[in-house]
Amino acid sequence: MGWSDVQIVDDDLGRSGAGTVRPGFEKLLAAICEGRVGAVVSLEASRLARNGRDWHTLLEFCGLVGTLIVDEDGIYDPRSINDRLLLGMKGTMSEMELSVFRQRSLEALKQKARRGELLLTVAVGYVKAEDGRIEKDPDRRVQDSIVLVFRKFAELQSIRQVLLWFREEQVVVPAVVQGHGKQTAEWKAPVYYTLHHVLTNPVYAGAYVFGRRGTRVVIEGGRKRVVRDSIRRNWKDWEVLIRDHHEAYISWEEFERNQCLIADNANGKSYLGRGAIRRGEALLPGLFRCARCGRRLHVAYTGKGGNTQRYVCRGPFGAKAVDNCIGFGGMRVDRAVAQEVLDRLQPLGVEAALAVLEAQGQEHGDKRRQVENACRQARYEVDRARRQYDAVDPDNRLVAGELERRWNEKLSRLRELEDELDRFAAEQMPMVSTEDRARLMALGKDLTRAWDSPGATVETRKKIIRLLVKEIVVDIVDDTLSLVIHWQGGDHTRLIVKKNKVGLTRWAVAADTLDLVHVLARQMPDQSIAAVLNRAGKSTGRGNSWTRTRVCGLRKTHGIAPYRDGERLERGEATLDEAATILKISPSTIRRMINHGRLAAHQLCKGAPWIIRISDIENGTVQREADARRSRRPSPHDSHQNVLDL
Repeated sequence: MGWSDVQIVDDDLGRSGAGTVRPGFEKLLAAICEGRVGAVVSLEASRLARNGRDWHTLLEFCGLVGTLIVDEDGIYDPRSINDRLLLGMKGTMSEMELSVFRQRSLEALKQKARRGELLLTVAVGYVKAEDGRIEKDPDRRVQDSIVLVFRKFAELQSIRQVLLWFREEQVVVPAVVQGHGKQTAEWKAPVYYTLHHVLTNPVYAGAYVFGRRGTRVVIEGGRKRVVRDSIRRNWKDWEVLIRDHHEAYISWEEFERNQCLIADNANGKSYLGRGAIRRGEALLPGLFRCARCGRRLHVAYTGKGGNTQRYVCRGPFGAKAVDNCIGFGGMRVDRAVAQEVLDRLQPLGVEAALAVLEAQGQEHGDKRRQVENACRQARYEVDRARRQYDAVDPDNRLVAGELERRWNEKLSRLRELEDELDRFAAEQMPMVSTEDRARLMALGKDLTRAWDSPGATVETRKKIIRLLVKEIVVDIVDDTLSLVIHWQGGDHTRLIVKKNKVGLTRWAVAADTLDLVHVLARQMPDQSIAAVLNRAGKSTGRGNSWTRTRVCGLRKTHGIAPYRDGERLERGEATLDEAATILKISPSTIRRMINHGRLAAHQLCKGAPWIIRISDIENGTVQREADARRSRRPSPHDSHQNVLDL
């Protein structure tokens, strides 16, 4: 055609011309601006750009450098006002045509979605029927696997815990594999996204949904970009929601409960979310809400080993200089709320015990059922591989050898599953003995014993409380905690709990023990005080026995002065042994005189020393009785023999 150099620009094939990124069009503009293009030839000039911005930019640059635009209708010079007007009208009509096409196609798609007939993909566990409907996968193994996911989530209350159970028990789940125009199920170990998709997809509740996520347009590099939102909308904002559209694995009510639970488990992502159950001795984290600012209270563990917990409202996040709204210790309020929960669960205790008996072998049976289904599937695949091998000519070793290898692989897999199934058969199903049954029924009648039993973990107690309690509104009124417990059923209970005094913790020494140390410190040194406390059965706040060091630490904490030598004599007091030395009689004689009421004395507690006033010892009546008792004492045969001091 007489052109010296012809370049074909086809980089934009398959790309939309509606304003998105188009590398071919950008390369064309760059060449035009450099003055290297004499004419731009296309089948239709308006197809060069399908939006006003790109089209008029092309016309402007071509007019500046004198580049012609050629299509099947003619040759246009953008420098000519008549050609520029004609090209502008063509671009406007092309843009309008594209908008109409897009509007019609989107509206047709939405109309099909409103009828529940728009099925682009089908979730695992469902298949698309010939008439366009979706129905449950006829593979019983797939159905049992999906049901197991929902049952374990109802039991463990956490997607992560469900994932850990599947991984530890080595239970596989199906995954959809697209290929050759149909989808098949591939069995593999689950990942978090797989379980999250199953538990949050409303299709398993029998609902057809369209528009769970929205789209938004952003400008990047001067071009528009359509971005699909990663955060799903609230179900009330979905464009289409058709319930009872097909056969469901769970009810819609159970689906809603699962979504609320998953949202609550998102720690730190919700303003009032309770958060997932975590480690720690506190029973009520995530349930408390401040009555002053409405924010959720946080739990803080302090002390050695984190054995002391406090609930704290941190107030407004931006006001760092403002003190916390409220804060209080968690031990006493945990016990009070737990007792309220037990009082309401007590009538259901026997039913809970019977449910435990029924659930003893359920977990064992779940895994065995999955292995049995896998074994049946493996037998089918072995038979299918055998039929394929039998159908081929044995002399054709290129095909027969490959089919024989596949058959051997299927046989090996079947043998592994049968061995695992034999191990299940060899294992005894966990049965409840008569003694265990009687013990469970007794615990069902007395839930307090079951609650305090060593087998009841903190995680179990937290799950029980969350099943009944929705939230607890708390405020501090004087020296008490004012609680409003909101139960899951909608009822409310007001509860007043006495607030712990400052410095008083569960590790504090008992008040009577502290009073005893106050008195004993005026009578004897720390070593003797420790011996007296141990003989009296007194223990430290942590349940340990007393030593001189612990007595010394207690004295320093409470500001008790140590005993000084001779301090007791300065007050005119003597012990039983000292009184025996003064009266020159045996301590047992002094003890009998005290028991008979002839000598006044007092003892703080059992094991503590007897304290006798010296003025009572010097009393004439006591002196005469002591002399009389000494006179009745037999003299030893040997005057040099020592007397044993008892």
